Amino acid sequence: MTADKLKLLLHLCCAPCSAHVLNLLAETCDVTGYFYNPNIHPESEYRRRLMEAERHCRDKHIRLLPSTYQPRDWLSLTRGYEAEPEGGARCAICFRLRLEETARIAAAHRFDRFGTTLTISPHKDAALINRIGREAGARHHLRFHEADFRKGNGYGESCRLSRALGLYRQHYCGCVFSKAMMRAGHPRQ
Repeated sequence: MTADKLKLLLHLCCAPCSAHVLNLLAETCDVTGYFYNPNIHPESEYRRRLMEAERHCRDKHIRLLPSTYQPRDWLSLTRGYEAEPEGGARCAICFRLRLEETARIAAAHRFDRFGTTLTISPHKDAALINRIGREAGARHHLRFHEADFRKGNGYGESCRLSRALGLYRQHYCGCVFSKAMMRAGHPRQ
């Protein structure tokens, strides 16, 4: 790391979404990844996504902090929101859980900032994610790296890079409810 680069803890939702984001942020930040996604179901899917994130970070010489699979945390917080559509109140709860934990870890490890790859998805509300990130940062006295990574064809670039790198690309957000929607033939919202 050079003295002028900020230490940034980046929440990784998956390897494909991180491909373009890591390229962008590595120019100005000393990035460490953090894979905290208790929403992912089933555990085999979680393990597959984690292994891809580990492989991708290793290939890019990016450190990845470990976390444990804790689906009960997510399930207890989203109880009562099962019928919410993808992109609704349940997703906001999920974003808050993941960004709050990322902020907590970033503060504990004395990072300068924290951020997330979540805003690369055209299926996610970047303004909401950035607001939740700012709020989590304020609680932990840490600045959130606000971004809308899908701008400038960021999502298209992440798809191109993930194909070129042979990264496993999932077909649903990760939670049991988004998986059920995909099985029922409902498009992402």
